[in-house]
Amino acid sequence: MKTIIAEKPSVAREIARIVGATQREEGYLTGNGYNVTWAFGHLVMPALPDGYGIKGFHRDNLPIIPPVFTLVPRQEKTDKGYKADSGVVAQIKIIAKLYRESERIIVATDAGREGELIHRYLYEYIGCATPFDRLWISSLTDKAIREGLENLKCGAEYDKLYYAAKARSEADWLVGINATQAITVAAGRGTYSLGRVQTPTLAMVCERFWENQRFVPEPVFQLHLSTDGVSEGEIVKFSSAEKWKEKITAQAAYEAVKVCETFTINSIERKETVQEAPLLYDLTTLQKEANTKHGFSAEQTLSIAQKLYEAKLITYPRTGSRHISEDLFEGIYHLITSLWGHSLFDKQAIALSNKELNRRSVDDTKITDHHALLPTGVKPKNLDEDDRTIYNMVVGRMLEAFSKKCIKDVTTVRATCGDVEFIIKGSIVKQAGWRVVYGDKEDGEDVTLPKWSEGDVLSVRGCSLTEGKTKPKPLHTEATLLSAMQTAGKEVEDEEFRQSLKECGIGTPATRASIIETLFKREYMVRQKKLLVPTEKGLALYSVVKAMRIADVAMTGEWEAALSKIESGEMSADTFRKGIEVYAKQITEELLTCDKLFSHKDSDCVCPKCQKGAMQFYEKVVRCSNPDCALPIFRQKAGKTLSNGDIRDLLNKGETGVIKGFNSKAGKAFSASVTFDGDFNTVFVFPETKSDKNSKRKRK
Repeated sequence: MKTIIAEKPSVAREIARIVGATQREEGYLTGNGYNVTWAFGHLVMPALPDGYGIKGFHRDNLPIIPPVFTLVPRQEKTDKGYKADSGVVAQIKIIAKLYRESERIIVATDAGREGELIHRYLYEYIGCATPFDRLWISSLTDKAIREGLENLKCGAEYDKLYYAAKARSEADWLVGINATQAITVAAGRGTYSLGRVQTPTLAMVCERFWENQRFVPEPVFQLHLSTDGVSEGEIVKFSSAEKWKEKITAQAAYEAVKVCETFTINSIERKETVQEAPLLYDLTTLQKEANTKHGFSAEQTLSIAQKLYEAKLITYPRTGSRHISEDLFEGIYHLITSLWGHSLFDKQAIALSNKELNRRSVDDTKITDHHALLPTGVKPKNLDEDDRTIYNMVVGRMLEAFSKKCIKDVTTVRATCGDVEFIIKGSIVKQAGWRVVYGDKEDGEDVTLPKWSEGDVLSVRGCSLTEGKTKPKPLHTEATLLSAMQTAGKEVEDEEFRQSLKECGIGTPATRASIIETLFKREYMVRQKKLLVPTEKGLALYSVVKAMRIADVAMTGEWEAALSKIESGEMSADTFRKGIEVYAKQITEELLTCDKLFSHKDSDCVCPKCQKGAMQFYEKVVRCSNPDCALPIFRQKAGKTLSNGDIRDLLNKGETGVIKGFNSKAGKAFSASVTFDGDFNTVFVFPETKSDKNSKRKRK
């Protein structure tokens, strides 16, 4: 008898159907010489500190560095602390029994770092010695499963993948547990969560927020000049090559131009430009574009992609590669013809199936654990709108990737009027190539300019002077944050260079979405439409740790690169572990010494929420001394720091006086009082409605 273990029950059922294990038993399916069972994600995890006899958060216990990690069944939080999940314990017992009774095990957990760890931790916890093989597949179609079962890999071939996964798990434990306990001890009240990847990610969000808030807009002036276009009544508009910061200079240029009746063409440059077809999607690129184009969160995109994978519609989504292999390329024509009749891409698929395919996304050397995302050729049925959106993105990108490059003729015309240089650009598409898939048109594309020649004198039909303002970098969206995580915060426009940096990024394609979601769950940031805005709690935490190693994006990127080296065999897991232990000690010492940043003065102000604790005044926050309440009032609000007097008025009177100097999200200054809402969150009361108690406008 052989036992197959999958990562989820749904995947187990598909594999069981293929191998003929149709008889249902408690926790597994059996038949035809196979038992097919399943995990529920991670069934086994490294024990928390109390598993090593360390209770509570105490300075003397830090840093906590277990010589050997103890594995325990997955824990769940209860009123009395953490305890083993009873459903998990029951499933582990079933799996252990099946393993003991098997002559061989086939591991069918997801074919990646975490999937490998799910099995290996379970295998080690059970104390199993039964040999195992690996089912390594990139899609869940019947064909892929059958071929995978016919070509099983020896489990030992994935030892390095396991070492990297185990090193990542233990590093996150060492950094997360010690950093969280150290800053909580230093703070004296409340609990703050820090993490190896979580905290540098928060730092990038907060840094961008402050850069945006502190930006001072400057005026920019530009001249515009219009003349006759190709068709009768058509106007084309030139813009001044220079933009002026001083209005007086711009006004002088405008006065010189507006009296002119003609202007002269100085130069005409025609240049052919080529836009390469985009590479196929990896998970991160799919998440970024789904966020930009459709407003999907990274977690939502991953969830849908996983659902489509389990429905056999796309290949394995947790991939970091944007390329496919030569042998897979041979089947691309079949995938394209399977799209004939598609509601959006029928014409494009028919046209592409009769052309030579672009090979830009074909490269055996650039494939990681899995190739780039592709549709499988299975026809979708009854997809809801969101699922269809992601599926069509994968389909559309495949058609784009294998289409020809886009070629344009770009014309740049320079002219002079009143000693001011003007410029206009137009372009004509010679070969639409991959842009025909969605019918994309860029700004300025297909703008046909008249057939001017150098020295031509044109009539001035109008001129204008416009005023704008310089703009700050916008707040991060999930798309831009994913890019920043991918390149460890480096500003990278070039797509190829960004790909070369991804091993130095923070997190992995499979984990970045959950890291972002963790920041929401910890209430360190919120979504405002597509923008990611740090909360007062997040900004207060950032102010404490921003200069420390725990928030160092580049260092975290180096650790991620080291994990990749373990996976490739270039570094030993022991070397990595020793480095992480040193790092954990360093960040623990740093965080414990930041208690001065949390130093407080006791006050006679009673907590308005619990009516038991005294409010303690810290530099960044005022907090209730009652540990069961710990009501926080963060001093920083809308770019303004509330003084001790403001806080006392709020606590004693329920409302501050009118405070000047707040800044809205749009950068506009405003005045308001601060009060509590029903949940003791601080909200604004605006003075213009203050006289009418029933019509106060409040805003958090």
